[in-house]
Amino acid sequence: MHKGVIIAGGLGTRLHPLTKVTSKHLLPVGNEPMVFHSVKQLTTAGITDILIVTNPQYVGDFVNALGSGKEFGCEFTYRVQEEAKGIAHALALAEGFAGGSRIVVLLGDNIFEKPIQHAVNDFHAQQQGARVLLKQVAWKDGERYGIATLNGNHIVAIEEKPPHPKSNYAVVGVYCYDASVFDIIRTVAPSARGEYEITAVNNAYIRRRQLEYGLVQGKWVDAGTFDSLAEAHQILLNSAEWH
Repeated sequence: MHKGVIIAGGLGTRLHPLTKVTSKHLLPVGNEPMVFHSVKQLTTAGITDILIVTNPQYVGDFVNALGSGKEFGCEFTYRVQEEAKGIAHALALAEGFAGGSRIVVLLGDNIFEKPIQHAVNDFHAQQQGARVLLKQVAWKDGERYGIATLNGNHIVAIEEKPPHPKSNYAVVGVYCYDASVFDIIRTVAPSARGEYEITAVNNAYIRRRQLEYGLVQGKWVDAGTFDSLAEAHQILLNSAEWH
């Protein structure tokens, strides 16, 4: 069975002063804290063993908000990312938790109008490798995301925040990995900004010809700015799926 990992670290600097008192992932979106959405996405997809990775100053807040998982019909484990060194760095902390299982990784600030269960099901049917979800974005916004270059049914490259995007397919914050992901992370070098990028991990799967993709159904937003936080709020308030 798959296990779930929610990455909820980072400092949320773009959302100051809201994030001076708590984690971005605990800010209200719809009728509840943002991270509840990621939890419900995983439990809706049948994943009930979930790891929360966050930074030291917020871990108590997450335990207070989420508890043991009983309320959600799941079981939580918590790990602390001591330094904000990127998504792949945070994911490396999940190796012991994964215990050789496949994992479904969500970024805790990604909000979806529809369930991601179809992607989890498609990954379940895969023999090996990894799966990502893509969403078309405005061309002018391409430099905010990891952008996938497609050739037919395959991703041939992913560029992290390219100044001149080759496509408008953004890689969203849902990543499905087999057990080899942790060996791959060990081979990743820090990027120019000093972080271990998840794009480097995904590109390693591309080199192995083991990265498959699906498309996001419905609306999606990465709620890291005031505008996108407001949009996320509207998506959840207006979505029949999450009431």
